Amino acid sequence: MTFAELLEQVGGMGRFQVLNVAMLCFPVVMMAAHNLLQNFTAAMPGHRCRISANDTCGVDGDAPGRCGELLRATIPTDGGRMLQKCRRFITTQWPVLDRNFTGLEAPGAELEPCLDGWTYEGSVFASTIVTEWDLVCDFRNLQQMAQSIYMAGVLLGAVVFGGLSDKFGRKALLIWSCFQVAVSGCCAAFAPSFTAYCTFRFLSGMALSGIGLNCTSLSVEWTPMRSRATVSMVTGYGYSAGQFVLAGVAYAVRDWRWLQLAVSCPYFACFLYSWWFTESARWYTTAGKLDQALKELRKVARVNKRKEQGEKLSLEVTRHVSIQKEKPTPKSSFIVADLVRTPALRRRTCCLSFVFSTSFAYYGLAMDLQNFGVSVYLIQVIFGVVDIPAKLIAYGVISYFGRRITQALALILAGLSVASNIFVPQDLKTLRTIFAVFGKGCLGASFNCVFLYTGELYPTVIRQTGMGFGNTLARVGGIVAPLVRMTGEYSPSLPLLIYGAAPIVSGIAACFLPETLNVPLPDSVDDMLEFSIYLSLNIFQLSIEFFLHLQVTLQEPQQYLKCAGGEFGEVEL
Repeated sequence: MTFAELLEQVGGMGRFQVLNVAMLCFPVVMMAAHNLLQNFTAAMPGHRCRISANDTCGVDGDAPGRCGELLRATIPTDGGRMLQKCRRFITTQWPVLDRNFTGLEAPGAELEPCLDGWTYEGSVFASTIVTEWDLVCDFRNLQQMAQSIYMAGVLLGAVVFGGLSDKFGRKALLIWSCFQVAVSGCCAAFAPSFTAYCTFRFLSGMALSGIGLNCTSLSVEWTPMRSRATVSMVTGYGYSAGQFVLAGVAYAVRDWRWLQLAVSCPYFACFLYSWWFTESARWYTTAGKLDQALKELRKVARVNKRKEQGEKLSLEVTRHVSIQKEKPTPKSSFIVADLVRTPALRRRTCCLSFVFSTSFAYYGLAMDLQNFGVSVYLIQVIFGVVDIPAKLIAYGVISYFGRRITQALALILAGLSVASNIFVPQDLKTLRTIFAVFGKGCLGASFNCVFLYTGELYPTVIRQTGMGFGNTLARVGGIVAPLVRMTGEYSPSLPLLIYGAAPIVSGIAACFLPETLNVPLPDSVDDMLEFSIYLSLNIFQLSIEFFLHLQVTLQEPQQYLKCAGGEFGEVEL
C-alpha cells in the first residue's frame, strides 16, 4: 500500500484537509503584507531642504505668497524648474525673483548641503522610516538597504528553518516561526533607531521564510495527488489577498509605526491556533516515528468521518507503506549537499536554481510602485487584482497540461512583457504600466506553480531542505533586485533588460524538469529514481512505437490512407 492509498483510506480530500488548508492560508495572507510592507513604511515622499530651524513653509516652491518667494530665493531649481532636494544657497539669492531672471540658479552663488534637515510632503504618507531617520540624498541608499537586510533574513531563514523542519517536524517550526514574526514585528514598530529597525526586520524575514516553507509542506503532504493543484491555487490566492489587505490597511494607517504593528499583531493569533495543526504523517514515517504517524492518521480519519477505517490501521500497515523503501538510518538528517547526491537530484536542483532566480524580477517590479506615476495604493491593488486571472489560468494549465509547461510558459511570457518596456517611450506611462502589470501577473503565476512543483519534485526525506534551498536562491534575487535598479544610472534600459532576460532563461531551464502531473509524491530517493527509470522506459517505448509507426506509414502509404479514411485494417510490421 502506498501512502497515497493510505491517505485515501482515511478520507482523501475530506473535511480535515479543507480545514487544514483554510487555517494555513491566514499566515500566508499576512506574509504578503510583510514582504511588500516597505512600499509604504519606506516610501520616499516629496522633500526639500529645510531653510531654517523654524521653517513652516510647504514643499512646493510654486506656492503663492511669502513662502513661495522665500523658497525660490533660498533653494536652487533643477532642469524642470523644481526645487532641488539636497542643496540650498548659503546666502539668500533675492535676484532670482526678478521676472527677467532666466537662469536655473543665481550665477556664482555658493551651495551647501541641507544642514538643518529636510521638510517632507505629508499628504500621502504621514510618517515613514525615510522621514523618521532622514534617509534621503546621501543616505538614500539606506532605504534600499533596509529591504535587502529583510530579504537577507528571509534567505537565512530558508536555510535554517528548511533543515530544522526536516529534522524536528513541520508543526514545531511553524509554531515558533509565527511567534518570532509576532514579537520581532512588534519590536520593529517601536525601534528607537534605524539599526534596531533593520535588526528586527531581519528576524521577521527569517521567521516568515519558516512560515512559508512549513505551510506549503503541511498542505501538500496532507493532500491527495488529484487535489494538490487546487490547494496550491488556494494558498496562492491567499498571498494575493494579502496584497489587498496591505493596500487597505496602509491607506487607513498612514503612520509607519502603527502600520508595522497592524501587520505584525495578527501573528499572535496564528501562534495560538497553530498548536491545533496536525503534524505531517509522511514526516513522522520518514523519521521512523510510526506510532505517531498512526496516531495522526487516525485523528484525520475521525475528522473525515472515517473512524472505522482509521481504527483498522495498525503499525504493521504503516510499516509496509512504500515510504519505508528508504528506512530510517543513522543518517536521519539531510543537508544541502544531499540535493546533488545523485544525477537525478543534481538535474532537478540545477534547473530549479534558475527558476527560483526570477524572484528578483518579481521584487524588482513589486517593490518599485512609486515610479509608475499613479497612486501607490492604487497600483498595489492593481498588482493584487492581476494575480486573480493569472493564477486561475495557471491552475487550469497546471491541472490539464502539467507543471512543466505552466512554469516555462509563465516565465517566458513574463520576461518578454517586462523587456517590452525597453521599446516604450517614458511618457507612455499607461502602456508601460500595462506591460509591467502583465509581467507581474505571469511572475505571480510562476511562483504559485514553482512551490507546488518543488514539493512534488523532491522526496519527503529532503523536501524541506530542497524547498529551503530554492527559497534561499529566491531571496538572493530579492536582495539583488535593488542593486539591479541602480544600474539605471548608467542606462535606463539596463534594469529592464536584466529583469526580462532572467525569466526567459529560467523558463528554458524549466523545460528540462520532469513532469509531475498525476504522479504520487516520492517519499525516498529510491522512489524518485524508480519513477525516473519508469519515465525513461516509457519515453523509450513510445519513441520506438512512433518510429515503427512512421516506418509503416512511409513504406505503405496506401494502407495509411485507408486507415485515415476509416477502413481500419491490421497493419503488419
